[in-house]
Amino acid sequence: MMDYLFFIVLPYIAVTLLVVVSIYRYVTNKFSYSSLSSQFLEGDELFYGSVPWHIGIIGALTGHVIGFFFPKEVLWFNGVPLRLYVLETTGFVFGLLALIGIVALVWRRITTSRVRSVTSAVDTVVLILLFAQVVLGVYTALFYRWGSSWFAASLVPYLRSLFFFQPDLANILPMPLVVRLHIINAFLLVAIFPFSRLVHMVSIPLTYLWRPYQVVIWNWNRRKTRAQYPASLSR
Repeated sequence: MMDYLFFIVLPYIAVTLLVVVSIYRYVTNKFSYSSLSSQFLEGDELFYGSVPWHIGIIGALTGHVIGFFFPKEVLWFNGVPLRLYVLETTGFVFGLLALIGIVALVWRRITTSRVRSVTSAVDTVVLILLFAQVVLGVYTALFYRWGSSWFAASLVPYLRSLFFFQPDLANILPMPLVVRLHIINAFLLVAIFPFSRLVHMVSIPLTYLWRPYQVVIWNWNRRKTRAQYPASLSR
């Protein structure tokens, strides 16, 4: 029963929330598609956390995407031991970078009062889920080797079975507990994605390529507002 809930019901609920809430949020409040950067509150610790975090998580996610779309090619690539070692080491390094980054970012949120004051409950939940996801991923890479191969051979068929609405748990249930927790946590992140700052991942600022370097948009009537105050204060 719990397997059915976590590996069939949860994925479909998560994806439904991702699609429906993301579209609704964009239509009703597109300017909320932002990371709401706190760089102006604190910049140094942010740099040392954000840079390794983004390098690590982008590298790790790219590896998962390649494994999902090209499982046969990944298995072929891993057929040569040297290439397998290189791929596994690369994935582990990306995981460590992501772990270093998320630890630094969590520490900054906790210890910097100005950043902590603008941290919402959703931010806290997201940080906890991201931290758990990275720890589970690094633990899996460290103690369950050749993850790139068994991801392509076992997890991809499960994910594709969900995509085609024919869930097949045959390859999931024998997996170690830490791997199954990694999967469940991933779907929780998908579910909370549209409610959080993570939406900035899909707001690609392509218009920055051709628009003026800065656009200031007044969202209030300056003349009406300033008329309420003495001239000396409204300048």
